[in-house]
Amino acid sequence: MKRIFILFASFLMFAVTATAQDETTALANGSWSTSSTPAIKASEFFFNNWASTGNSQIDLTGTFFGNYKFTHPKFVWDNIADLAYGYAWQDLDNSAEGRLFETRRKSNDKIDLTSAISWNAYKGWGASFTANLKTQFGAGYEYSGIGANQIERVVSDFFAPAYLTTALSFEHKKADWSVSLSFLTGKTTFVYNDSLIAAGKNYGVLQENFDPADHSTFKHVYFALGSYVKLQYLKKDILPNLDLYARAEFFYDYKKPKNMAWDNMAEASKYSLCEGETYEALSAYKWFKRRVFETDLDFELKLDYRFSSFLSANFALNLKWDTDYSGMGKWGHMQVYQMAGVQFYLNMKTPKK
Repeated sequence: MKRIFILFASFLMFAVTATAQDETTALANGSWSTSSTPAIKASEFFFNNWASTGNSQIDLTGTFFGNYKFTHPKFVWDNIADLAYGYAWQDLDNSAEGRLFETRRKSNDKIDLTSAISWNAYKGWGASFTANLKTQFGAGYEYSGIGANQIERVVSDFFAPAYLTTALSFEHKKADWSVSLSFLTGKTTFVYNDSLIAAGKNYGVLQENFDPADHSTFKHVYFALGSYVKLQYLKKDILPNLDLYARAEFFYDYKKPKNMAWDNMAEASKYSLCEGETYEALSAYKWFKRRVFETDLDFELKLDYRFSSFLSANFALNLKWDTDYSGMGKWGHMQVYQMAGVQFYLNMKTPKK
């Protein structure tokens, strides 16, 4: 909880600093505009002597989306915070005895902070520098069994992993969409949890001279240099009261072919495979298929329908492909998150100053 508080406090200080500008120190002709949307999403199911059966459940998720933009005739500085944390409680045996909810499992956990400064050059094209940090608030678990027989195993945690991406990009912006192209992008992966590294969950932080019993041999940081492409689309009221947001990010590490060691099966075994794959099958891949396999993908889609100024229905889908991720179950490297629900929210905006 301490690190969560520190993170929130740090971002709050940043937001206050960004919005409480002094006119005498603000850059000439520049102006701030801010938007903060904290929200609580809740759902509840209750079953008792119900013929078609079901498990009682409560799901509660808190989210925060903040956009703090400084607009100047020569540049735009954008700062975005996208945070989420939620739990679901389930009654597995539907009995009146004992605990009503036997399990509590995390339903959402997200920290996504972005700061970008961009300069317009010619006919919508310009240059930008972007820094993005992605991680999570707390431990993530893989479960097996239920009730008293349930076994949980930690597979991720705060800054295990975390991804810091910095990119100098060419950018093309329109009213509703933008494209960013970078051929000089740094992506730093952090895994600050020795128990995860010892268990083989290194998320691409390559271990050299690795000894699971000797934590002094562990590597916690891996720096990748590569190409980065980001496509983004945000459309308010594509239909009355319906908003659409879509984002796709692609990253290719120039060192990945060497790290993957396609022609050295002993070295290639450092990487986890999708279910049913073999290293011998991977070695038969042609040049283009290998490059596609090595490319990281992060795709996100959101739909929000506003019933009123404080109530909306929403749908979210997030797909990730990363060869550095050791998958759980049949999805292998492909990670899937999907959510649909109703949320109560506040929309706090300040006009440009």
